[in-house]
Amino acid sequence: MLILALVMVGALVLQASHILPFTPIWATQAKAARTCDPGERMSLLVLNVLQSNRDYGAALNLVASRSPDLVLLLETDESWREAMAPMRDRYPERVEQPQDNTYGLLFYSRFPLRDATVRHLLQEDVPSLRTAIVLPDGEHVTFHGLHPRPPHPGHSSAPRDAELVMVAREVAETRGPTIVAGDLNDVAWSRTNALFQNISGLLDPRQGRGLFSTFHARYPFARWPLDHVFYSEHFLLSGMERLGDVGSDHFPIWVELCRAPHASAKQETPEASTEDHRDAREAIEAVR
Repeated sequence: MLILALVMVGALVLQASHILPFTPIWATQAKAARTCDPGERMSLLVLNVLQSNRDYGAALNLVASRSPDLVLLLETDESWREAMAPMRDRYPERVEQPQDNTYGLLFYSRFPLRDATVRHLLQEDVPSLRTAIVLPDGEHVTFHGLHPRPPHPGHSSAPRDAELVMVAREVAETRGPTIVAGDLNDVAWSRTNALFQNISGLLDPRQGRGLFSTFHARYPFARWPLDHVFYSEHFLLSGMERLGDVGSDHFPIWVELCRAPHASAKQETPEASTEDHRDAREAIEAVR
């Protein structure tokens, strides 16, 4: 019994050490903007709507009340696309990929989009989005919207892990202002998320602030941070919130960024080790 108790305590300590960086007692990785000119702000709302959820009004009201510059909706079928039609007047730019397999996506932007592409990186029925967002000053921000398939009995995490690594490598190659957002079906402290950050060099605003657990909305004592917003060192954080219930099994996540000229000098980006590059290669080889 003593040995079992020690093993259990050791396991708890190990898990706590993984979660600790995502609590307010830890140093922040993504630094906060003390002030931000209105012209430098950009806000994003991410919501997995739950395809079977038909409370369209709750989602529309949320978007109207928060008025984000960018909206990424996931698990959207044709009914969701039609129900979101009122948003088109406020968001002249959009990418709509409705699907009935819980992997549809809708993206709305107040800013012009360039080279918007719906891609199927690994699986023909699992789309992702890549587009350039053109800011008022003409600068381009690369945006990736992701919703990889989660692991479940009979199916490994290999496709999810490989998709994240593939996007991370793309980000590392471009190195310009970048945002990656979506339901990644993985917790913030996982090895896969750490690998994604180290390869991409993107920042996680959760670190040093809190878990912001988004799933499961129905179970208060069993919630996990599955919905993420990562971004490059070109931005500072003006605000981050987990928003209220809209009838989905996920809570929405809202982030406001500041495209400040001095942002890069204030933040240290994650760096990939030799082990990280090896793990990234193995993750991609596992699905070939």
